[in-house]
Amino acid sequence: MIAYFIRRLFLVIPTFIGITIMVFTITRFVPGGPIERIIADARQMQTTDRAGASGNGGAGAGQPLSEEQIEKLRVYYGFDRPVLESYFLWLSKVLTGDLGRSTRYYDPVWEMIKERIPISLYFGVLTMVIVYGVCIPLGIAKAVGHKSGFDNFSSILIFTGYAIPGWVAGVMMLVAFASWIDIFPLGGLVSDGFFELSFLDKAMDLFRHTLLPLLAYVLGSFTVMTLLMKNTLMDNLSADYVRTAIAKGMSFKQAVFRHALQNSLIPIATHFGNNVSIILTGSFLIEKVFNINGMGLLGYESVVDRDYPVVMGILVISSLLFMLGNILSDLCVALVDPRVRFK
Repeated sequence: MIAYFIRRLFLVIPTFIGITIMVFTITRFVPGGPIERIIADARQMQTTDRAGASGNGGAGAGQPLSEEQIEKLRVYYGFDRPVLESYFLWLSKVLTGDLGRSTRYYDPVWEMIKERIPISLYFGVLTMVIVYGVCIPLGIAKAVGHKSGFDNFSSILIFTGYAIPGWVAGVMMLVAFASWIDIFPLGGLVSDGFFELSFLDKAMDLFRHTLLPLLAYVLGSFTVMTLLMKNTLMDNLSADYVRTAIAKGMSFKQAVFRHALQNSLIPIATHFGNNVSIILTGSFLIEKVFNINGMGLLGYESVVDRDYPVVMGILVISSLLFMLGNILSDLCVALVDPRVRFK
């Protein structure tokens, strides 16, 4: 098994290079990069200055930068080199821990990401705890009470939640509870003056800012996880080994919790590792809707602003976490299922 996981770790290297080189190449050919943004900003400033001087707007939309200035910008951002040469230059810096500087804010990318990790981690851990803490018992209850009133009613609720994207549910909740009823804030993680509040007021303020985004996060995850648990447990309950256990005198409850439940957790374990990347990277749209300054909002803004160093920095972290999460999933499966022997 150790040899298997060592091979999986070695496979991370070519997979990482494949992912990053593909995205890096795309960023080189997508229009609207940092040079185009600087030209647009300079043109806007030029237009504003002329409008102020002449008393009318809209005049003068020529090239605000000379060819020499544009060439210097190309050299500064590394666009004067071939794609592969630029990529390996970027990769050599990444290997030393340097993710570059933001072309939008001119701050080190790692510092920008590091500031936002605790916020995304806060929502990610809460989401995972709630999803696993609710969906596994709910899936068991639905499997045991299949076709009962509780099973049908809970299916209606979770399928309704699955049909609504989390960010759409977030917008609806903001309109209903933050605008119409006005019992929750419109966004952000804490209120202004948070650090001047008492401990209980801080806890209440954090709760009010957390509840709606957290509901948006967990809404879509409930259905997949609950039905996965329910269907797998029902398959095991109809298996011969469970019927044999009951025929030998074991109660139905004992057969469920002593035999069928452990085998039903195997598919759940295969998803566990993938949550590692989701926990840290957050959700682009949900954090945008609730104005939560986490990794998701940073990624969204960097894509919109064509801030390629930040885009690549987030890609490095998320891709590494995703691949390590897959290895963790294999390890979880091996721990839950004694039949699995990785070679």
